[in-house]
Amino acid sequence: MTSSPALADIPADPRLICALDLPTTDAARALVERLGDAIDFYKIGLQLFATDGMGLARALKAEGRQVFLDWKLHDIGATVEKASAALADAGCDFLTVHARPQVMAAAARGVAGSPLKVLGVTVLTSLTEADLLADDHSLSPALLVERRVRQALESGIHGVVASPQEAARVRQIAREAGRDDFLIVTPGVRPSGAAMDDQARAATPEQALTDGATHLVVGRPITAAADPRAAARAIAESLARI
Repeated sequence: MTSSPALADIPADPRLICALDLPTTDAARALVERLGDAIDFYKIGLQLFATDGMGLARALKAEGRQVFLDWKLHDIGATVEKASAALADAGCDFLTVHARPQVMAAAARGVAGSPLKVLGVTVLTSLTEADLLADDHSLSPALLVERRVRQALESGIHGVVASPQEAARVRQIAREAGRDDFLIVTPGVRPSGAAMDDQARAATPEQALTDGATHLVVGRPITAAADPRAAARAIAESLARI
């Protein structure tokens, strides 16, 4: 895939987050260079956290990018509060914690007064109902997401991470709670015709936004493309119509 003149004029969409799920920070930096101005928002997950994820995060922020620290914090409240406060000082934009009441409330206290927004991870997009049953959950993915969204709202955090299939219901619950500003970040987003990979509950970018998502996380459809820049711009073009 090569960029057409029309695609080259498509600006980066602030709702599109590229997942830097790569083995090293050098590989991530090389991809950022290839993407150029096609992407302004990047997700740094656990794979890069194990190397120099914070160094990469600070470098991206210094370049004026937005950064999503997808580190899914989960510990006792005091530890989560201190870790969240430390990360708030880095100037990043989003941080994930597991959507457990004590954890979310602690993270909310930790980032208070900073621009860092806390997102509760509801149910991983790779999990099916059978997976939840094997983990002793009696609720379906959809009902478990609903419970955790209500707990997230009660805790005072800024939003949740949920699959595109639950986005519409999450948006409805947030509106009923008077939280039109509630963020809904959806991984498991796959453009039409893309492979599902390990995503069990996925949707197209257009459908996810139509159903209420505020931000979309896209990984392999961009990072594994022959021309990542063109792939990112093609998704941005589809989002411009929403």
